[in-house]
Amino acid sequence: MILISLLGAAILGKLFFIQILNYEYWKALAQGQQKFFAQIQGERGEIFFQGRNKEGHLYTLASNKNWELVYISPEEISARGQSPEKTAQSLNQILNLDESLVLEKIKKSDSLYELLKNKLTQEEIELLKKLNLPGVYLGSEIVRYYPQETLASQVIGFLGGDNVGQYGIEGYYNDLLKGSEGFQEGEKAAYGYLVKTTSVPVKRGSDLILTLDYNIQFVAEKLLKEAKENLEIESAQIIVGDPNTGKILALANFPNFDPNQYGKEENLEIFQNSAIQKLFEPGSVFKPITMAAALDTGAITPQTTYTDPGIIKIGGWPIYNYDQKTYPGEITMTEVLEKSINTGAVFAERQIPHQTFLDYIEKFGLFEPTGIDLEGEVFSTNLNLKKGYEVNFATASFGQGIEITPIQLFRAFSAISNGGKLIKPYLLESSSFENSSDEILGEQIISQKTAAQLTTMLVSVVENGFGKLAKIPGYYIAGKTGTAQVPFSALKIDKSGYSEKTVQTFVGFAPAFNPRFLILVKLDSPKARTAEYSATPIFGELAKYIIDYYQIPPDYEE
Repeated sequence: MILISLLGAAILGKLFFIQILNYEYWKALAQGQQKFFAQIQGERGEIFFQGRNKEGHLYTLASNKNWELVYISPEEISARGQSPEKTAQSLNQILNLDESLVLEKIKKSDSLYELLKNKLTQEEIELLKKLNLPGVYLGSEIVRYYPQETLASQVIGFLGGDNVGQYGIEGYYNDLLKGSEGFQEGEKAAYGYLVKTTSVPVKRGSDLILTLDYNIQFVAEKLLKEAKENLEIESAQIIVGDPNTGKILALANFPNFDPNQYGKEENLEIFQNSAIQKLFEPGSVFKPITMAAALDTGAITPQTTYTDPGIIKIGGWPIYNYDQKTYPGEITMTEVLEKSINTGAVFAERQIPHQTFLDYIEKFGLFEPTGIDLEGEVFSTNLNLKKGYEVNFATASFGQGIEITPIQLFRAFSAISNGGKLIKPYLLESSSFENSSDEILGEQIISQKTAAQLTTMLVSVVENGFGKLAKIPGYYIAGKTGTAQVPFSALKIDKSGYSEKTVQTFVGFAPAFNPRFLILVKLDSPKARTAEYSATPIFGELAKYIIDYYQIPPDYEE
């Protein structure tokens, strides 16, 4: 009895020491063995196009899909005395995985969770349930899903493996899209068996509705795919927008990619949105900007004439017209745009001080980013042009030796079409948190008179000049072609001068005197002599589609 009493007293003393004096320590140690915590993220907001399908729902650009997955608890497999080799062999037969990699994960005996495979097929799920291996569990995860696949891929970007938006809308609006953070708490019993998991509630991210119109975007990308077949283009962009507000209706790139399979892309340049991230020399499509500066200062009128010398030499540098043509007689400034005469653009620029010319280029926003709500916009300060050399001003007057992006050119032409206001292009129409489409009045950069004069001159380009293939019966279309040589430096060739490759562009708006939309078509290295035969017909086909789609009444009867 004495021995039993002493033993009992020792046990009670030990229990008192553990359960009362050191209670907090042993409690924390037990919880550390029995519980685990994982950080979880609230569901990401979805992204939608404008336009509705047959069921009346918005077209989805990015959503969240619940995918089944299989994972293992190596600690439990080890505790139950299962053969790692046999388990790996059984799993490999069902999942078609590398058996050595599965075995490596199973042998991590101190690990509670190892993912084997996600996006399981229904057949794999049924076989795993039937096999019912100890320590092998089915679960699910929410994965970012892009139901339109390649459509608008450079606009949307993708969700990276670290659950952070990369490129495009996913990157720019990552903070809006991502949900709030929380924690998942799990418990395990003896031998490491999972017992239960509980989650702290988290908040879902905001849904976004873009300004992109599904139908216009689809047609624009279809036309670029056809241009690849017919013109063998290397790359291309189409921008469609409302020039009065800056709302972007389509932003198409070629080539594009599938955001669902972004990890398979070897050339990371495919993720680049060339409409906002690639500089180019615009060529003759820049001539209306030169004319705007000269018209707005009163230095010329649309009827001002000059005599074409055919060639201009500046400091030993010869400047020619396209194909070294010379146009006889007196030529008006309107005819300069119609026939895209380089010497005429040089004449117009020389009617104003060079600094004034630079000031107007700056007013048109060509030395700064547009501020469009996409990740990674670039711009050039054009330092070579600003150095003040005479030849640089001459070539810049017809769009060579000056670098801009397609979105900058889109914004500049919007100011011509909307009465002289410089708008800010944007892609977010609204979100589930707030309405984001409030119109911002643009700065008046040229007078309404100048804008009206230029519009009439650009209508004449389509009616009588190189833009005839953009003409749509019953409508006045304003537009300008541009065929620019590509400098060797842009091709990453260590050589001065220009290559034989060209960038061919057409920018236009309709109806000309009450514009509903503006389209920019830019083709890189098409198999065509000039933009008259490449970009211009594409503009015409897309403009005709939008006119019919919007049911815009004609300007006149044929």
